[in-house]
Amino acid sequence: MPQLVMREAIKKGLEEALQNDPNVLILGEDIGAYGGAYAVTDGFLDKFGPERIKDTPISEATFIGTGIGAASAGLRPIIELMSISFSLVGFDQIVNMAANIRYMSGGQIDVPMVIRAPTGAGVQLAATHSQSFETWLAEVPGLYCVCPSNPKDALGLLRTAIKDNNPVIFAEPALLYGTKGDVPEEYYEIPLGSASVVKKGNDITLVSYGAGMKVIEEVSTILDKKNISSEIIDLRSLSPIDYATIGESVKKTNKLLALDTSRRNGGIMAEVVADVQENFNDWLDSPIIRIGAKDVPWPYNKNLESNAYPDPNEIVDEINNKILNL
Repeated sequence: MPQLVMREAIKKGLEEALQNDPNVLILGEDIGAYGGAYAVTDGFLDKFGPERIKDTPISEATFIGTGIGAASAGLRPIIELMSISFSLVGFDQIVNMAANIRYMSGGQIDVPMVIRAPTGAGVQLAATHSQSFETWLAEVPGLYCVCPSNPKDALGLLRTAIKDNNPVIFAEPALLYGTKGDVPEEYYEIPLGSASVVKKGNDITLVSYGAGMKVIEEVSTILDKKNISSEIIDLRSLSPIDYATIGESVKKTNKLLALDTSRRNGGIMAEVVADVQENFNDWLDSPIIRIGAKDVPWPYNKNLESNAYPDPNEIVDEINNKILNL
């Protein structure tokens, strides 16, 4: 099985779509001659031409709106934002327009559009470029929202997202663009709204997504050394959330730790915890632990940024103190 880094897997999915469907086009800042802020679209302008690889002005509201119009007219635009932090400039277009047109037209108008954006902290981009607004956008009816943690899932989810007739937020953890992983040669897709059981275990369920999976896997390794068997679940999809897979795991392990690398306040894991408490409470043997980044603006300084970011050893201490009493 060949290995790809995350940005290569995403590039592969985009290239396939451009080759296989003449209705697919990409819009964004510096995606043409420059090749994109993270080099994902490098070489696309020469290969597919300026009609399908469109460099845009520095106006997210404008080119997101253009994408919505193109999608409503039958094309399949893929919008690239330099950062999900910049989605704020286009929130009216995303939230009020893209998410609602299908509903408000009684199903007569589809908006088959993907909005790709680097997300999250950990790469020293400071407060205004380290946000994780997929947690906001996941709340919006009419939008799908996914956040892969590895190259295989990134490719499978992107293939599905591009084919879907609804707008999809495709949040790409900036911290993971260089992450390498196995990607099958045979064609596959991953359904939106499906979580993945990354590792089976019996003593505690660990849930996260995106860059949080790296932290969770470190936590699991530490627990293994203490002879604690952890089951790891990668949400992959933030809207819809695969609550059933989480619930079945909790039934087995009777314990849950849920981790956001976005801020704890208002994070996706608040919804996960609430659902488990409401629907699987009878299977819980201990309090649920919810972890997130500290509720502060993201610092530029590396030490300060690391201090605000969830730490695997501190998480194990929480598990020890609140659940396992090791």
